[in-house]
Amino acid sequence: MSAPIIDTNVQPHFRYNAEIRRYLPDPHKLRSIPDVEQQWYQAPGGDYRADLYGEHYPGSDPETVGRHLFEDHGVQYAVLNPMTRGNIADYLLNSRICAAVNDWLLERWLEPDPTNRFLGTIRVNPEDPRGAVAEIERLAAHPKMVQVGVPMQSREPYGKPMFEPIWEAAAAHGLPVAVHINGGNGVDHPPTFAGHAHTYPGYAAFMPLNYFVHLATLIVEGMFGRHPNLKFVFADGGYDILTPLMWRLDTFWLSMRDQTPWVDRYPSEYLPGHVRFCSSAFDGPTEADKMARWMDFSGKSDLLMYGSGYPHWSTSGPETVTEGLDAAQRRKVLWANAGELYGLKERV
Repeated sequence: MSAPIIDTNVQPHFRYNAEIRRYLPDPHKLRSIPDVEQQWYQAPGGDYRADLYGEHYPGSDPETVGRHLFEDHGVQYAVLNPMTRGNIADYLLNSRICAAVNDWLLERWLEPDPTNRFLGTIRVNPEDPRGAVAEIERLAAHPKMVQVGVPMQSREPYGKPMFEPIWEAAAAHGLPVAVHINGGNGVDHPPTFAGHAHTYPGYAAFMPLNYFVHLATLIVEGMFGRHPNLKFVFADGGYDILTPLMWRLDTFWLSMRDQTPWVDRYPSEYLPGHVRFCSSAFDGPTEADKMARWMDFSGKSDLLMYGSGYPHWSTSGPETVTEGLDAAQRRKVLWANAGELYGLKERV
């Protein structure tokens, strides 16, 4: 493709489940830790691309991942956002797991990469705000750590004040906060507002709706107003529902401004300066000739960044994501939006 490419949504994995124990403190090495694949909802054909099952666990070998992204698809930078174990009941253990994932990411993926094409995410536990802030302070200065990562699953919307110290710390260091579906293990709310879906299609279709709860409360609770440098990345799709829900939020805000005097503009006007989305195979119109027009609604072409979702079974190449877009939209989605957000320059 003619435009340079940044892949903003790559999930690296451990080579085997017990590998995480090497990075845990001694008191936690023998604790029971959920397997990353032990979720309620499994994709019928397997969680990962069928061609990736073989010598290495999918997404676990930097050389293989680099070949698929950098050589096969022409990606210049790949933002790695490793999954942890979602929410677990022991929040202190959860924080230790996040720190272990961060140390593993540095040792296995980032430090050995002389090309500086892999970039990392500082995983933190939002249910432990003090620990999350400490983890951000520990790693924020690392030049290859470009964002903070939290699970979409949460027992409170992210606009609530208990999370504010985390967002404040991220904003102070110029780090966006990436929100990605990260299945928990027994302590999460149901994936839909009305309860549990019985099937994987139901889960995959409706779980991204929860991002709008986080987004709406971040706006309505004044989080973006108090922290002008705070930016959120919703990294697992759902942006195709953005327009109707933002229209709805704008309408309700306009009629009830007395309840949110700190929101000094239409809620939709906070999007360009504070919100980005990663592309998803599930989002958008099914007819390519409608893509360019659809992207104009709510200024999506200024908000959307290419994310392959590698090595997930629904991994999308840059050609698929940008089919039907005009040249200007294509460059924004593949490069410009992410380049601006992460401060990246085009490689020669």
